[in-house]
Amino acid sequence: MAGKPGRPGAAKKSTNRPGTGGKNKRGLEGKGPTPKAEDRKYHKAYKGNKPADEGRSAVRGTREFERTAGKGEFLAPAPRTAGTGGASARNGARVAKAVDAGEVLSGRNAVTEALRAKLPATGLFLAARIEMDDRIKEAINLANLRQIPISEVTRPEIDRMTGYDSVHQGIALAVPPYKYQHPQELLDKILDRGQTPLLVALDGITDPRNLGAIIRSVAAFGGQGVIVPQRRSTGVTASAWKTSAGAAARVPVALAANLNSTLKEFKKRGLFVIGLDGDGELNLPTFELGTSPLVLVIGSEGKGLSRLVQENCDAVLSIPIARDTESLNAGIAASVALYEVSKRRLEAKII
Repeated sequence: MAGKPGRPGAAKKSTNRPGTGGKNKRGLEGKGPTPKAEDRKYHKAYKGNKPADEGRSAVRGTREFERTAGKGEFLAPAPRTAGTGGASARNGARVAKAVDAGEVLSGRNAVTEALRAKLPATGLFLAARIEMDDRIKEAINLANLRQIPISEVTRPEIDRMTGYDSVHQGIALAVPPYKYQHPQELLDKILDRGQTPLLVALDGITDPRNLGAIIRSVAAFGGQGVIVPQRRSTGVTASAWKTSAGAAARVPVALAANLNSTLKEFKKRGLFVIGLDGDGELNLPTFELGTSPLVLVIGSEGKGLSRLVQENCDAVLSIPIARDTESLNAGIAASVALYEVSKRRLEAKII
């Protein structure tokens, strides 16, 4: 009897499947290990690893780059002034590299003062359609004289460079990290000039705007330098530069690895260490050492001077204030004390 017939028209199943004959053997073996990211053509890491002679620059965002003859290398944009139609950074990539290289100063006074003081700079950035005044023109001229690249960027790009809460006034200057002096070398230079030392040391000041205000007061009242501890203290940042209104270009800042050790060394060299604190045993108006070599130590507004720093002070002064006023800002307290010392030195004709 014949087998059970299937559906009419249905294809018959084959019991014997032919072999592939090794046709797909290579595909079954796999393609080996995955290449590194920088070797994959469409990966973003590949672009950063591409050599300069292939026609791409690691710095993107500037419209034009000048090629050196026959070397395949890229140079920074040629210096230009606003409105001359030169190269400009547009998409922020060049800006980001400038920020990564160090600090970014902003504001017309701070930038102009930094250029006057010949502070090392890597780029000057101007907002498109910036209102030109004497400070902007001077900044452009100084940058051109020193061959500092000048780029015209959008205001949002400068916002991004300087921080969105910064009042940059449409101008920014990219500078390398601040170079601090050694405290003892700073004192040596002051003594070599035949001056009576007047230094300000900071204890626990973490707000860069306070540091900038103190640097400005030191410059205004005849001080020769500021000392900041390496730990638990702010440094010379872009915010400090801006608050100092350019005084940071004239007043050196020294970095102390250990503030207490530095104060002890200063005392050995004949300086009086005077602390400022709301609970000081002496009042500033009765202070009689204003004409002596001094180090004024300023504590933080909330905590004041630390215990060890107070122990290393020859005297601790307080500034008399109205009873309904809780305390003075560290920058204001430093200004009041420096003014008092400056007035006494002026009367005694001491430099």
